[in-house]
Amino acid sequence: MGFFDGKTAIVTGAARGIGRTIAEELAREGADLAICDLDLNWLAETADSIRSIGRKAECIGVNVSDWPGVNEAVTTIVKSMGHVDILVNNAGITKDAFLARMTEENWDAVISVNLKGTFLFTKAVSKPMMKQKSGTIVNIASIIGLIGNAGQCNYAASKAGVIALTKSAAKELASRGIRVNAVAPGFIETKMTETLQEDVRDQMLAAIPMRRFGNPTDVANAVVFLASDAAAYMTGQVLTVSGGMVM
Repeated sequence: MGFFDGKTAIVTGAARGIGRTIAEELAREGADLAICDLDLNWLAETADSIRSIGRKAECIGVNVSDWPGVNEAVTTIVKSMGHVDILVNNAGITKDAFLARMTEENWDAVISVNLKGTFLFTKAVSKPMMKQKSGTIVNIASIIGLIGNAGQCNYAASKAGVIALTKSAAKELASRGIRVNAVAPGFIETKMTETLQEDVRDQMLAAIPMRRFGNPTDVANAVVFLASDAAAYMTGQVLTVSGGMVM
């Protein structure tokens, strides 16, 4: 028996990295998955992994910042899978540059995917969730949305917006039986951090009280908790998974 036996979850940005790990952990706890991304080749690999765990997986190619596409995707998922119980808004991008050099295009692109995409999927799933009077939404924010970071004005603004959206949606939807929370990861071990120069890596680690980078499973475990009945009396909250960088 898992936390999510008989439940269906949507995970955006699930082709690889943190999104894929979240989808796999939800599957291990019994959920069937609708996984969304633009990269259908990598998404197919995530689906194979989920099916190897013994759960259903449907691949949906969708641009999270396009309302007709998002609305159609959620309608298709509800029709084929019967219901949506969990939404994890994970899709996100970075286009870093210092403020004076940041282009309007790079600002708009990051806000569109990270913030607008979270809004659109939340809007789309809220209707079927309100109809069934239950559901949980977990948004992937970032500690950068809490503390800022030089060279990431667009990313910081998008993730701060995700946090504010989380709290506002939680207040609107609580009476309908829907909980909305967020996870704010810190520095997570990825291929990017593996290739950092040693002095840069050491500088980053020095800012983390636990003296290690997190890994995608650390983030996925927090998502599983917030999506489960173990967090049944939590809504509008932001869990930081940062090794103590933000306390």
